Amino acid sequence: VQVVESGGGSVQPGGSLRLSCAVSGSTSSVSSIRWYRQPPRKQREYVAAIASDDRTDYIDSVKGRFTISRDNTKNTVYLQINSLRPEDTAVYYCYAWALGYGYWGQGTQVTVSS
Repeated sequence: VQVVESGGGSVQPGGSLRLSCAVSGSTSSVSSIRWYRQPPRKQREYVAAIASDDRTDYIDSVKGRFTISRDNTKNTVYLQINSLRPEDTAVYYCYAWALGYGYWGQGTQVTVSS
């Protein structure tokens, strides 16, 4: 399984971005996709997840602002992030869980500043 993120960038507070996580390889074996983020000089943290049955989960600080979704025809999971705040600045990583193994992408940078 290979995982590639894209869609990061620099935005002003209040702006929006849509991050993409393209999954290739044994995509049928993937049971869940998670997004993590690592702010500058901090540890990586879990942000959101979507399971194979489309159940979703979010940390409290992003509920109502972030939306995780999937397009199975494109083997891609999206993270729509709205009302961005400076504290959302981080490298965002996609993580695929498949048959007992986890696969990380290389990350995509999101910078929120005025």
